[in-house]
Amino acid sequence: MNEETREERPEHTNAMAEMGEWLEMSPSPLRRGDIVRGTIVRITPTEILVDIGMKAEGVITGRELERMPKEIREVLREGDVIQVQVVNPEDRSGNILLSLQRALMEEDWQQARRLMQAGEILELTVSGYNKGGLVVKVGRLRGFIPASHVVPQEAGEEKLPVEQRLKRRVGQKILASIIEADPEANRLILSERMAQQELRRRQKEELLAHLEPGMRLKGRVISIADFGAFVDLGGADGLIHISELSWRRVNHPREVLSVGQEIEVEVISVDRERKRIALSRKRVEPDPWQQAVAQLREGQLVEAVITRLTNFGAFAALKEFPGVEGLIHVSELAEHRVNHPKEVVREGEELVVRLIRIDPENRRLALSLRRVASPEYAMLDWEMAQARLQASEETGPEKPS
Repeated sequence: MNEETREERPEHTNAMAEMGEWLEMSPSPLRRGDIVRGTIVRITPTEILVDIGMKAEGVITGRELERMPKEIREVLREGDVIQVQVVNPEDRSGNILLSLQRALMEEDWQQARRLMQAGEILELTVSGYNKGGLVVKVGRLRGFIPASHVVPQEAGEEKLPVEQRLKRRVGQKILASIIEADPEANRLILSERMAQQELRRRQKEELLAHLEPGMRLKGRVISIADFGAFVDLGGADGLIHISELSWRRVNHPREVLSVGQEIEVEVISVDRERKRIALSRKRVEPDPWQQAVAQLREGQLVEAVITRLTNFGAFAALKEFPGVEGLIHVSELAEHRVNHPKEVVREGEELVVRLIRIDPENRRLALSLRRVASPEYAMLDWEMAQARLQASEETGPEKPS
């Protein structure tokens, strides 16, 4: 091999460099489905020519124009920069066939996937229905909400036939989240149920962040259990324990509350880590104990109703102060020995008892039946009677209604 063949000729090297530069400057070959940007160079009634940086201009055909919505077609102008999808890199005539519609749809599919990944809640209008669910528009895409993901709007609605329920939603606004976006299968599936769950979760987080003990809120009773009632505070549920339902004794929450009832409650505590809220209903009402302590006097006679019997005594509610109970110890029921309160009193019986001790700190009253006629309280009874008589004279006799 001679020297000339072993060494590259300068002209050969220059030619290779020029070809490399040309290749770098040449546009990459188009493939079907590519999304490219281009400039509209001419618009005619039968086609739109688009410069996409290739040797030949791309063509949006008349058939594509016929399918294009009027509102899009009317705003297109020569010189506009648009995104188009390559339908055919080269047809039989050597044209590059383009589609604006498909590019717009692809853009919508990409947006749908972003919305799904971000867990966005969308407000949409129900445009139609079939026996399987609701139809909505998401941009230019047709979305579908299966009937199993549609939430009843009111109590008892789930008992209606499915198609009747779905028909009622047409034309209404609906909140929904995208749960599947598959452009190849042309499937865009949404869920109202999941959107509401997510919305409720966000509302709960926001509410928990701002709640403080002592705050008073309006709420709706959503369920009742033996131990208390759950109240919807508008994004989060709180529990009213049975002991916080009323100042008076409650055997079951249904005695004072019903599902759906609107009530005012006070926040007792907030456990943000466990996401639990303790509520009280009785604390938004006047405390009968405070009223009783302010007006009652140890040793005075009071009217009461026996509420329950135990081995150690009988509990009695004061008629003048509903919600305030006292205990008549078994030793205070009679002068003789009493083995069980039922020997002397019965539940529901109304009687006069003497108030022998007030314990405001522990919210307890001690009552006595055997001391009602005791001589040791004669002077007090006389003073109390005189006070009542004077009060009656000052107010005057009641006028007939």
